[in-house]
Amino acid sequence: MKLLKFSTLRAIFLYSLLVFLASCKKETAYEEVSSFKKLEKIYKTELVQTATTLDQLNKEITVTEKQQKYREARKHFKMAESILAFTDSDSYTFLNQPNILKIEEEDFTDIKIKEPRGFQVIEELLFADTIDQDALKKQVTITSTRLKFLHKNQTLQFLKKHHILWILRDAIHRVALTGITGFDSPVLENSLEESQTVYQSLLVILDVFKSEFKDPSLYSQWTKQLEKDIAFLGKSNFKDLDRYVFIKNHTQETLKIWNKTVTDWKVTFPFKQPFNYQTSDLFSDKTFNLLYFTNQNGDAVTADKIALGKLLFEDSSLSKQKNMSCASCHKEALYFTDGLAKSAGATRNSPTLFYAAFQKGFFHDNRAASLEGQVVDVVNNPAEFHLSLNDLEARVKEKTVYKAAFNKAYNQEISNDLIRNAIASYIMSLSPFNSKFDLNMQGKQNTLTQSEIHGFNLFAGKAKCATCHFAPLFNGLVPTRFKESEVESIGVPKTKDTIHPEIDPDLGRYGVYKTQERKHFFKTPTIRNIAKTAPYMHNGVYTTLEEVMTFYNNGGGRGLGIDVPHQTLASDSLKLSKQEIKDLIAFMKTLTDTY
Repeated sequence: MKLLKFSTLRAIFLYSLLVFLASCKKETAYEEVSSFKKLEKIYKTELVQTATTLDQLNKEITVTEKQQKYREARKHFKMAESILAFTDSDSYTFLNQPNILKIEEEDFTDIKIKEPRGFQVIEELLFADTIDQDALKKQVTITSTRLKFLHKNQTLQFLKKHHILWILRDAIHRVALTGITGFDSPVLENSLEESQTVYQSLLVILDVFKSEFKDPSLYSQWTKQLEKDIAFLGKSNFKDLDRYVFIKNHTQETLKIWNKTVTDWKVTFPFKQPFNYQTSDLFSDKTFNLLYFTNQNGDAVTADKIALGKLLFEDSSLSKQKNMSCASCHKEALYFTDGLAKSAGATRNSPTLFYAAFQKGFFHDNRAASLEGQVVDVVNNPAEFHLSLNDLEARVKEKTVYKAAFNKAYNQEISNDLIRNAIASYIMSLSPFNSKFDLNMQGKQNTLTQSEIHGFNLFAGKAKCATCHFAPLFNGLVPTRFKESEVESIGVPKTKDTIHPEIDPDLGRYGVYKTQERKHFFKTPTIRNIAKTAPYMHNGVYTTLEEVMTFYNNGGGRGLGIDVPHQTLASDSLKLSKQEIKDLIAFMKTLTDTY
């Protein structure tokens, strides 16, 4: 009887314990869900306030009042930006795209030409000397309608804790790499105030998830750091902000706290993003997840693959006449260029291969989508290797040295797929991130001069260079998604003649799909190692950085008086002084790697 009673009591205790534990789990789950619901409510409130404030621009009010309402709408939009940009990047891009024609070329049967929409179009219309009221009303209606659609249909209930951390980090990157550059406020240059607003929105998000912090002091670190960041942005105007100090001493310090939060929240990420989350440095060889940018399908880039790729890269027997290798046009001693205006037998300048892996388009006209695809083009090109892939494979198999090398690197027999992979692996290794500028950003040196720092601040500010050559890669791969390598039309002239200038006859991207609106468009290259890679532009027309800066300072081709129908570079003068140009060049020279 006593035994039965004890067993019964034990059963009751175990049942009660299970119920208690289950209720704890439900309570935790409920708390988590309620936090996301709270976040969704805050987010949707900002969306609808953006739309309703924007609608005021279509009312019968003064231009000054409309401009003020626009600023208010942008503030609400920036409060929602970090969540919107991460959860619906297509809608974010639609609402915040540059005021230039959008061309999407999938193939010859799928070419879309889209007029720009959204805030940047509204901004340029609203702050013009003469306002086109009909065009303004149309853009306001389109933008407001999209915002209301998002308010009605979007949900954040799918989010998990790791998404919140992604949202925070994505926003910090965006402020540093595009926000403070004027990328999405080209007319007002209201970027610093808007960046402050983004950081204020991060404080709101952190407050919603305050209970997730096991270490309360870590939450305090967040609030103190973000408030310092906001204060720093608030003490300068657009042209005077010390962007070097902001990124080095604010952005990267904030990322250190983010890294601590990952540990504190005990978060694991289901897959990798472009940035390597184990580092807080934005300018190091650990900054990016290299495989994100490639076709390597998760296969590691090993020392053996790199060594094999270098052998293939330098082997002239792999061309039809056995007189050309990859290294013929990309000489290591010349920072993987050839020093010529146009490569022998080619119609364009040979670009550096440093950081070539960090692109989504290859060649000056973006015609290849991967490093391996670039190799195919070179092999097949009659002006270059002039071989088929099968012929290439046969040439490689003729050499006994390669059999052992492929076996060591891949444990497989030689194939044209592996040949391309090996060459791509070698090119992927050419991203040292050890320039003077990188080492100073990493805190390993303190050697930058005031001229060099001022040059960077001009580059990312007044001179607007960083709105096309995005840091930290300083090429046209757009942060923070890194899914598009931009092509631009800047009106590069045929010669240096400024009295009777003519546009260079090379039609660029037009040659790929024959899209009229893509005539004279070329990929934005990296300016890393630019001091070592003269001459410049796709046709090598300029031999010095001073000539390049004069061209940009005067407004590109249009500034020279050339008719460039779809020029994406502003045709107004940048009004840079001689000293400012010297400082810009001094900065660009700090991007020279040791190799």
